[in-house]
Amino acid sequence: MIYLKLIDRSIQADERYELMTGGEYRPDWAGIDDAVRRAGLDSPVLALDLDALDHNIADLRRRAAGRPIRVASKSLRVRSMIEKVLAEDGYAGVLAYDVAEAHWLATQSGVADVLLGYPTCRREALTALLADDLACRRVTLLVDDEAQLDLIDSVVTPDRRPTVRVAIDLDASLRVAGGRVHVGVRRSPIHTVAQATALARVIVARPGFDLVGVMSYEAQVAGVGNAVIGKHAMNAAVTAMQSLSMREIRRRRGRVIAALRHITDLELVNAGGTGSLEETAKDASVTDIAAGSGLFGGHLFDNYRRFRPAPAMGFGLDVLRRPADGFVTCGGGGWIASGPPGPDRLPRPVWPEGLEYVGTESAGEVQTPLSGDAARDLSIGDRVWFRHTKSGEVCERADRVALIAHDASGAKNVVDVVPTYRGEGKCFL
Repeated sequence: MIYLKLIDRSIQADERYELMTGGEYRPDWAGIDDAVRRAGLDSPVLALDLDALDHNIADLRRRAAGRPIRVASKSLRVRSMIEKVLAEDGYAGVLAYDVAEAHWLATQSGVADVLLGYPTCRREALTALLADDLACRRVTLLVDDEAQLDLIDSVVTPDRRPTVRVAIDLDASLRVAGGRVHVGVRRSPIHTVAQATALARVIVARPGFDLVGVMSYEAQVAGVGNAVIGKHAMNAAVTAMQSLSMREIRRRRGRVIAALRHITDLELVNAGGTGSLEETAKDASVTDIAAGSGLFGGHLFDNYRRFRPAPAMGFGLDVLRRPADGFVTCGGGGWIASGPPGPDRLPRPVWPEGLEYVGTESAGEVQTPLSGDAARDLSIGDRVWFRHTKSGEVCERADRVALIAHDASGAKNVVDVVPTYRGEGKCFL
């Protein structure tokens, strides 16, 4: 009922949400498969198409309309590729997902501006961070509760550490029907101007802390597609909800930032995500926009009307068995993405075309059966290519990524093999 009312109030919103890509990128899975075979890389193998990545880098920059893009590291988890993106025009800073990761990127990769996207209670990692003057100058911790400040003080007292940079996590969810209906994720309890200013006054009054910024993530816009095939009514409802939500958060965030600037100088106001770049860029209070998923282009982000990321990341599995005519079984494959359980969290078989999961087994931990006409032409040792739902998460399953680029003839080649976070011995969360 709420969504139906939103549609009535935003009847023209659907017409404004047009697909505005810089040209759709067609992946060459056959060329990628040939390249990794010539390189002798075993399965499971991750492959990153650098041409597709460059396409996505440029398209995200276009959509941000001049606003700096902060790289969301959880959507990549390949340090060399984070460094590559940060070297591009229009990109500055990292939004990290773990305090030890933030420390590592700030020191080992020399990232001068690392904003932690979540509060932390990891005492060992905090102890290491607070003992490192350089990291403390470069890393900003996120808080939404005074108890999080208490925890930091309990790890290292203010007189025995550098000043800790902190930012407030402002809830960007949409609340309607007098707050009885919550649309968005459950993150920060800081929603109103009064709540934000109360916490800000607590922070600036405490020794050992420096309030330097605000973060807010409008997940109901940035992380929810509005062009799901065959879901016309749902798409219209989501589009209307997102239009209303962006109008509300721009007004509320603007008031919060204006009030906070009377309390302290703010260096950064981070917001948004891959799915909301254009809309977040309209908010004059925002200094940079986070994006990460649109770089590798997991298939969850095929369901947006305003953009279409190139499928830059894929993974290949070997055919191990032919259990019956029209069936093949691949080794591995149960790489399920986070979020509400459902078919959209499964990797998607994309090459050869015409393969689908067997309903009674789906994607399995050590083997994945597939059926379809294409299965009849596959032999033992052939490779099937998949796209992951969220590309960064797939890097937790492998220790290296093959980088693919085309040569002068247009043929795909492996030009390098680089480690993932796991390949560098890192397991943050």
